[in-house]
Amino acid sequence: MIHQKRRQALLAQLPENSVVILSTNSEKQRCGDVHYPFRADSNFYYLTGFKEPEALIVLSQQSYQVFLRPRNPEREIWDGERLGVERACETLGADQAYDIGELEQQLPALLDDAEVVYFDHKDHNLDQQVEALLGNYTTKDPKPVLAEMRLIKDQHEIETMRRAADVSTKAHTLAMQSVKPNMLEYELQSVFEAEFKKAGGEHAYTPIVAGGKNACILHYINNDQVLKDGDLVLIDAGCELDYYASDITRTFPVNGRFSEAQKAIYQLVLDAQLAAIECIKPGAKTDSMHRAATHVITQGLISLGLLERGGDLSQFFMHGTGHWLGLDVHDVGVYQIDNQPREFVPGMITTVEPGIYIREDAKIDPAYHNIGVRIEDNVLVTSSGHEVLTQAVVKEITHIEKLMQ
Repeated sequence: MIHQKRRQALLAQLPENSVVILSTNSEKQRCGDVHYPFRADSNFYYLTGFKEPEALIVLSQQSYQVFLRPRNPEREIWDGERLGVERACETLGADQAYDIGELEQQLPALLDDAEVVYFDHKDHNLDQQVEALLGNYTTKDPKPVLAEMRLIKDQHEIETMRRAADVSTKAHTLAMQSVKPNMLEYELQSVFEAEFKKAGGEHAYTPIVAGGKNACILHYINNDQVLKDGDLVLIDAGCELDYYASDITRTFPVNGRFSEAQKAIYQLVLDAQLAAIECIKPGAKTDSMHRAATHVITQGLISLGLLERGGDLSQFFMHGTGHWLGLDVHDVGVYQIDNQPREFVPGMITTVEPGIYIREDAKIDPAYHNIGVRIEDNVLVTSSGHEVLTQAVVKEITHIEKLMQ
């Protein structure tokens, strides 16, 4: 069982007589008696595979204990079936299971031999109960150890993320084929809703469907404006499948044809992205892709007369070139070790997403105003180099225009 192997791997990195206490998220109220859809804490899910709220594990070299909600026929009529205490050991591989209401009664005995307690305190009632019971125990945060574990994906995780990427690539391709002038941004977003749901997935994050000048707002999520003839549309959307994220951005013309100014900026971003991807291989520094992308964009903007030598690139490219991807769309894992960029190793998965955003107040040729372009792919570090998991979504100008026709 994959979760058991992860629990064993975690304990192997901790001192003897350590105890790990980890809870999941609590449900969040949206309004009235309506809750947001529940999603388990990523670290909790990584170690347990359990998706219900109000749960907690106590893990040591000696035992694996689970606290969870009991069966409740009345509540299950409204909210759905619960696993319950009786089935928890068999289903979750635990040595012992308890009603979550027994936490204060049972936890002290489970900590008898503990010398160090690894406890990830989150701001909800369950963890506040735990904190009150820890007293004088030495506590440490388990997140740094778990982050390093999660940074290197195992084969099961890679295959899951490959499937999530496949769902997203299909949706992005359909969006290119579906767009028409005068559509509303949310109409195009509905393509993603349908494809993700058909695959049993959901959005890994709030999608961005940004036409024209909206593409120059990095976190634009209103998605309610008209897609105009002659504008570009930038779509940043990714499917989450079995808790694992994909994260793709494509930019394309609403009417199927790039203008000359749009072509120039788009090709520059694509060249920067391809240069960044080529940097990804075992042993390469993780900052190499940003340096490569920045160099290409800087030189390209200078050649186009849009940036002076020594000018401020951040007015056009103001974010990093990538981030880790996994159970969280901006996944855990540090980018530096001892204040130095870390090296890529096989099993890491990163996004690669340079962009150029030219707002209408930029003091340059107005032909370039309101052009926002970002191109983003998901890249796995392999033993021999890299694999672009999202390669199936076209991104060459000629290929986009051909597909859209």
